[in-house]
Amino acid sequence: MASAPPDRASKFDTHAADFAIAFNGERAAYRDLSTFVLPAATLTIEAVDGPPGDYALTAVAGTVTTTAPRAWRWRAPAAAGSYEIKIDGPSAKNDVITLRAFVMVPASQVQNGSLNGYPIGQYPAKALNGNPIYERPAGFVEVTKQNEDAKLSPHFRLKQFVCKEDTTRRYPKYLVLKERLVLKLEAILERVNTLGYHVDTLHVMSAYRTPYYNHAIGDVLYSMHQWGSAADIFIDKDDKGVMDDLNHDGKVDANDSRLLFDDIEQMLAEPAYGRFQGGMGWYPGTAAHPPFVHVDVRGTKARWRG
Repeated sequence: MASAPPDRASKFDTHAADFAIAFNGERAAYRDLSTFVLPAATLTIEAVDGPPGDYALTAVAGTVTTTAPRAWRWRAPAAAGSYEIKIDGPSAKNDVITLRAFVMVPASQVQNGSLNGYPIGQYPAKALNGNPIYERPAGFVEVTKQNEDAKLSPHFRLKQFVCKEDTTRRYPKYLVLKERLVLKLEAILERVNTLGYHVDTLHVMSAYRTPYYNHAIGDVLYSMHQWGSAADIFIDKDDKGVMDDLNHDGKVDANDSRLLFDDIEQMLAEPAYGRFQGGMGWYPGTAAHPPFVHVDVRGTKARWRG
C-alpha cells in the first residue's frame, strides 16, 4: 500500500530578489546568476520589473558603461576566468543580484580535438538542418579546482555540469553550457518542491558531453548534451545516487521517472514557462543508471520514452 502523499507545507526559498535582470537573451530574478561570454565581448545588462529608485552595477574586472538609469554595458576582460558583476537594487532589504560572467577559452584554441590536454573531440561539420543551435561552440568554460563550486544559480553549481567521462582529478576541465538550461532546472526544482519533494537541488546525472565522450557511449551525432543544452536528472534527496521513490510504492522504477516527467510537462504547459520548451524523455533504470528524465532547451517540443 502506498504511503501518504508528500508534504506540501514547507515553502521553497527561490532566493529571488525583488527585481530581475535581462542579459544575454534571458530574464531572471535569482540572487545568483551566470552567463558565458568570449574574451573582450560586450554584455548588455538591464534591471527590470523592480521598484522605483536607483540601481547600480559594479564589476570586479572589465569595463562598465552606463547606458540608461537601469542599463549597462560590460566589456569582458581578455583573460579567461570567472568575474562577478553585482547589481544593487533600491530596496530597503539591500537586494543584490550577483551575475557570474565566465569568460570562455575560444574554440580556436582546440587543437587536434584537444584543449590543454582535455579531450574535446570533433563537432559535426554542419549544423543539423541549418539550425544555429547546432553550430560549433564559440568557446569553452574552463573548470578549475578553484571555481568548480561556483554558483551558477541559487541551487546549482558549475561542477554539476562537467562531462562525466572525466572522473580523474586533473584540471582544468572544459564544458559548454547554456544559461537557459540552468534557469529551466531552477524552475523544475521549484516545481517539485512545491509538489512536496523537498530537495535542495536536482541530481544531474549527465549534462555537458564532449563530442569525444558522446561518440564513445554511442549517442546520436547531434545530441543536445554536446551544446550544453541538455541534462539528465532525477530527484535524490539523500544523495544516494538513485532516484527517490516518488510515488511511494516501495520501489524505484520507470513509474518514478514518468511521474517526474509528467510534473515537468504540466509546468511547461503554463505560459510563464514557454521559453523553457524543448525535448524531454523518461527512462527506466538499468544496470548502468537509475531511472531519470532528460530535459533540454532546444526551443521546440519533442517527447519520447527511453
